[in-house]
Amino acid sequence: MLEAFVVATILCGFFGILFKKNLVMKIVSMDIMSTGVIAYYVFVASRGGVVSPIVAADGVDNVAYADPVPQAVILTAIVIGFSIQAVMLVGVMKLARDNPTLELSEIEKNNTP
Repeated sequence: MLEAFVVATILCGFFGILFKKNLVMKIVSMDIMSTGVIAYYVFVASRGGVVSPIVAADGVDNVAYADPVPQAVILTAIVIGFSIQAVMLVGVMKLARDNPTLELSEIEKNNTP
């Protein structure tokens, strides 16, 4: 059931990128799709019965530890996604200064020679 919601979130973002004509809505759709991909990665990487990789002071335990690499990858993906979104919004702001609308077809019509 959770996988279905995650895939629906990814598809919702993907179809938003394809079918929305407003540039800000395309950026929001890309953010939604990125959130779905991150949620899917977390869903695949999570396992039951594992604990944090913190070793007790008395020695090594015989317990299954969680791998911290997926957590680091997800944190990096979140930061990179945020910075890409900020750069795209700055680009849209620069386009908005020259064009009265943010509709993609109108911007293409105004900027074709």
